[in-house]
Amino acid sequence: MKVNYSPLWKKIDKIKMTKKEFRFKTKLGSSTYSKLINNENVTTDTLIKICDALECQISDIVECVEE
Repeated sequence: MKVNYSPLWKKIDKIKMTKKEFRFKTKLGSSTYSKLINNENVTTDTLIKICDALECQISDIVECVEE
């Protein structure tokens, strides 16, 4: 299984937040942000930080896909 963060990017677009605003609001580092863009694994703490900032659930921002 692999992770896919396309629901995250769709949510950001839906609430009309720029990716720069997203990085500022979540205080993500550039390497973590890059991992999200490339659908790489990030820590659960990072996902929780994103969910707190966007006021959503983890299932709203990530999905698991078959390889």
